This record gives sequence, C-alpha cells and structure tokens, in this order.
Amino acid sequence: MVDPRNVRISLRKQPQQARSSGLVEAVLEAAVQLLVAEGAVRFTMARVAQRAGVSVGSLYQYFPNKAAILFRLQSDEWRETSALLRTILEDREKPPLERVGALTHAFVRSECEEAAVRNALADAAPLYRDAPEATETKAAAHTAFRNFIEEALPGLTADHRDVVADLMKTTLSEVGKHVSEKARTAPEIEAYSDALADMLSSYLIRLNPSLRPDAG
Repeated sequence: MVDPRNVRISLRKQPQQARSSGLVEAVLEAAVQLLVAEGAVRFTMARVAQRAGVSVGSLYQYFPNKAAILFRLQSDEWRETSALLRTILEDREKPPLERVGALTHAFVRSECEEAAVRNALADAAPLYRDAPEATETKAAAHTAFRNFIEEALPGLTADHRDVVADLMKTTLSEVGKHVSEKARTAPEIEAYSDALADMLSSYLIRLNPSLRPDAG
C-alpha cells in the first residue's frame, strides 16, 4: 500500500501561457463535474481527460496522478476558505463578537454552497490528507484563529488559546458539515448560523466577560 505521505500531489509544472492555463482550468472544471456526477470512486485520470476534451498525455504533463488533481481542488477550496476567515477575523475595526457572527454565517453558507464537491473530496481525502503540502496549506487558517484568540482573550496562556482556537475550528467544521449534508433553505441556514454564533460568543464571553456588548 502506498504511503499517502509519499504521494506526489504538486503540479509537474506550472502553466506559463494562456493556452496551458486554459488546459489546467478545463481539467479542474471537468474534475469537479466528474466528482459531483459520479463521486470519487469512479474518478480516474482517463475519465477526467475525456470529460475535459484533452489527451491523457496532456493531462499528465501537469498532474502526476489523480491525487494531484483532487488535492488542487481541495487546496483551492482551503485557500478560499482561509482567505475568507482571515479577512473577517483580522478586521479589527469590528469588535470580536461581531466578527464571530460574521465568520459563522459566512462559513456555514460556504459549506452549504460547496457541499456536493466537498463531500466528494472528503471521500478522496486519504489520497492526500497526510501529504506535507496538505499540512502546509491548512496552517494559515490556524494562525488566523490563534491571532484572533490572542486579541480577544489576552489573559489566557498560549496553550489555552490554542485549545480555544482548535475548539472553534472544530465546532465550525462539524456544524458546517452537518448542516450541509442535505439541502437547506436560506432561513434554515440562517437559523443554524445564528445559533452557532450565539454558542461561540457565549463561550468567549465566559472566558473574557469584557467582550460582552454591554460591558464597561
């Protein structure tokens, strides 16, 4: 059995021209369509090439294996989510609890909008989740959470702040996954987001009562 940590998931080469960039984008779009339509089990290099309308040889010029395609889709999603989290958490013009509310609503909406692809990628996660690139890609979100917690809860030790950040990330992830497991109406998504934001805000207030809107 191949150790996932030894699977190559980086691009063989970066596209330099518009034509090659277009090929990579076509491959990624075809990969998304294939995942949504048939899931990860039937996901192969040959089927991606066929759907993208390119030769298998052209596909292998950029992607060494199917894990590389799947990881590119996953890492793009991680980067987008990480950028969303950082933009909200680093906006110090808004008080911490307001940022928690905005973060929660944006994250749950994102999970629901991308549920089909995300579920398919979850099935394929063993192919790349332990690879070094995967660890590096996810580190930015943890840093944003840790910095936010340091700002909101300055009285905590570094170890305690790490626990809080981990609990917030895990709670967001698990609730987002649960909510997105089936189709939801906009009011349902809003209700879940409101409840989750209240839970997280109450937790932070317990750790730092001065965060309460009417404090001081």
